[in-house]
Amino acid sequence: MPAPLGPFRIARAWLFSSAHFPRRANGESHPLASGPTTRYDPGVSKAIDFVARTIATAFGAGYAPFAPGTAGSAVGLLLFWPLAGLGWPWQLLACFLVLAVGTPAASRVAILVGRKDPGLVVVDEVAGQWITLVGLPFTAPVALAGFVLFRIMDVVKPWPARALERLPGGWGIMADDVAAGIFAQLVLRVLLLVWPVAQP
Repeated sequence: MPAPLGPFRIARAWLFSSAHFPRRANGESHPLASGPTTRYDPGVSKAIDFVARTIATAFGAGYAPFAPGTAGSAVGLLLFWPLAGLGWPWQLLACFLVLAVGTPAASRVAILVGRKDPGLVVVDEVAGQWITLVGLPFTAPVALAGFVLFRIMDVVKPWPARALERLPGGWGIMADDVAAGIFAQLVLRVLLLVWPVAQP
């Protein structure tokens, strides 16, 4: 009889799944990686897949029938609202946490659906949208401008965003949106210098 399904076993399987560690050039598995299903019972594997899909799709936004990336950014904007009253170090920490859980989630879902960067994975849009808004006044004009600017940067992908897409697994999925978020943040700060009415 398999051991009871517990949070520690799920976390261990999640962190050390081979889905999160690309194979080496010689074809060997990463030394920290274990098989995503071989060492854990089906219940654990299903739980990991469910958690990965929930995170990677930003609570289902990635299943939007039209423009899932925009839907993911909109969810990111809403989720940033509770963070708006915190100082920028806490907001930045939240961004790192999203990247920490989003990268392995994106990797696993990409493997599950058999695509390098599936459209339903939008946790990268959440991370990029948060990065766009870190340390800025969360007023309606700033939020709207940040949303639009990030969507533009995510589509245009100025260097090195497009190059970062070539990174393996979830790293490539997340990294280009991080770069897009940084560009959008910089442009938004410049806009606030010439358009101070957007500030409280």
